Amino acid sequence: MSVERLMTLLFVPGGRSDRFAKALASGADAVCVDLEDAVPPADKAAARAAAIAALSDPATPGLSLRINGVTTRAGLEDLVALGDACTLPALLLVPKVESAEAIDVVRGALGDACPPIVPLIETPKGLRRAHAIAGVPGVAAAMFGGGDLAGELGVALAWEPLLTARCQFLLACAEAGVPAIDVPFVHLDDAAGLAEETRRARVLGFAAKAAIHPAQVATIRAGLAPTPQEIAGAQAAAAAFAAAGGAAVRHEGRMLEAPIMRRYLRILSQAEQTHA
Repeated sequence: MSVERLMTLLFVPGGRSDRFAKALASGADAVCVDLEDAVPPADKAAARAAAIAALSDPATPGLSLRINGVTTRAGLEDLVALGDACTLPALLLVPKVESAEAIDVVRGALGDACPPIVPLIETPKGLRRAHAIAGVPGVAAAMFGGGDLAGELGVALAWEPLLTARCQFLLACAEAGVPAIDVPFVHLDDAAGLAEETRRARVLGFAAKAAIHPAQVATIRAGLAPTPQEIAGAQAAAAAFAAAGGAAVRHEGRMLEAPIMRRYLRILSQAEQTHA
């Protein structure tokens, strides 16, 4: 799994193995079987067994997996099961990470076969340490766990109450040099709201956004992709900068120099990924 091309991450409940193949057919860049929030305690063992079986099933290739927190018994049992599994997930999502040591536990349990890890930052303590967590070797991306964080803060899972936390999270990811994944939009019947939140997430700097229903995937992909106008503008800027030999140059009333060009080059890279 190349996280550089990840824009849409679709969660599917671990207790609904009948939905695994349907989720893979949604067009999402990654499908994550959820053993944590989507599975009640009484069903953890059955969901774990179904997920482990699905990882090596040719009918459901390339699944990712969210285990339970590594400070819980269920999370430790998840790691033991993965250690014995024939096939490991494409990405391993680890919830409620509050320290770099939690990532070390996962890597120690799975050894050299450990898949790329995506820690979820879901608590004030985790957010305070996010830059250290995201910088641990083996971490391929990090996800903003807005649902749990909103609960701890006592605010709604909405854009404005979590804006400061989102910005802190993005700064941590930028410092570590890993892509940032935004929290799912939970209002399933509000397509316009999903499109607007995705647009805001992209403007802020998120590379991907999670989904909780296949119907959300196309909207998220469209919202994260550069517009034709942005692509054309970036192409023109790149051409002007190249013609100037990489020196600062005036272009369409603006000064182009290396720091400004980084954004234009990112737009072109995103366009290439979108149309690959």
